[in-house]
Amino acid sequence: MQAEAIFTGSELLLGYVVNTHAHFLGLELAKMGIEMTLHTAVGDDWDRMYTVIKQALERSDLIITTGGLGPTTDDITKEVVAEALGVPMVMDEASLAEMRAFFDKRGRPMPALFARQACFPAGSRILPNHKGTAPGALIEHQGRIIVILPGPPRELRHMFKTSVEPYLTGIPGRGKVLVTTTLKLTGIAEYAVQELLKGIAGQGDPGLGYLAKPGETHVRISARHVDQAEAERLVAQLKEKVVSLVGDHVFAVDDEVPERIVGALLKEQGLTVAAAESCTAGLVAGRLANVPGSSEYLLGGLVTYTNEMKENLLGVPAETLARYGAVSEETAVAMVHGVRRVTGADFGVGVTGIAGPGGGSADKPVGLVYIAVGGAEQVVCRRFYFPGDRFAVRQGAVNASLQILRTLLEERARGNAGAV
Repeated sequence: MQAEAIFTGSELLLGYVVNTHAHFLGLELAKMGIEMTLHTAVGDDWDRMYTVIKQALERSDLIITTGGLGPTTDDITKEVVAEALGVPMVMDEASLAEMRAFFDKRGRPMPALFARQACFPAGSRILPNHKGTAPGALIEHQGRIIVILPGPPRELRHMFKTSVEPYLTGIPGRGKVLVTTTLKLTGIAEYAVQELLKGIAGQGDPGLGYLAKPGETHVRISARHVDQAEAERLVAQLKEKVVSLVGDHVFAVDDEVPERIVGALLKEQGLTVAAAESCTAGLVAGRLANVPGSSEYLLGGLVTYTNEMKENLLGVPAETLARYGAVSEETAVAMVHGVRRVTGADFGVGVTGIAGPGGGSADKPVGLVYIAVGGAEQVVCRRFYFPGDRFAVRQGAVNASLQILRTLLEERARGNAGAV
């Protein structure tokens, strides 16, 4: 089965709204073995929208439209679909009653223009909207399936998951399901990752895909198969090979949020943490503080940008700074000891580096960052060369800091307390 999506709304073409529907619908259809073959964005123009819909009906099995279901005069999607199918618009009394009840609960009369939202192309199966007032519709017409969804992402996603997905999973003709997992790496450039992995897989099936983001490189592992379990096995098998080669750089998998995982580990073990930051200037502490309840384990942070601050606030020896420099393993380790002494935290994080664009040298180029993490028994320090601009270097340093802290906490949880 081949599908295409038609995103309606002049706001999309003018750039006022980011089209997140393409991402969502593409992923959801692929999971069900339905191939998305074409995306089209069209403004609120009757003739252009009619042409796009007619063309889609000639070439695709499944057509999904988004947007244009509201009560205003520029919301014309349903009417244009009806004309393209050659069917009249009809009032759905049940939908109209639900809309009136919606306004009654709020103590207001329903504006007359809202009645438009209860009109659909004849033959429609009404898709209830539990997050808004504009219902969607599903129409089976001459071997084609047309799904009409609302524009607000919250409404669209809920309607798709509760009404469209159950329908589509029950129809024949779907192809291979797609299973994916994404490894998020830091401290290594996209090209370097690809070079390391080129021997185990390419863009085949199963295959690898790459995406560079500031401070991160994503490796997407995917497989298609008619059997979901077999696709999952192929992905797991390839994932194991990828991790064996680049696992030291992985800081998250799929939707994992590193600071939440670190926070949970700290709470489970009854431990506290504090950060001493130079080039990241509070970003590590900020990420930890993003998690509700982080006050249970995050004691504080010190931004020590200059050598004087490192000496005066953290007690980094002047000799260390003079001999090894502010960007060095020795200084990062001393920052950990200092922030633990000042705050009394069980764990300390020390970050010092050169975010650029200036300040680099042949010995210490832009992107060089030392990250030290540890407790009373042991401090681990790693050296990184983060690719990209200043923002990317700083984001990469934060991700790596959380990854090191997570690893130490997981080792400690497994009983390897000597690691810290």
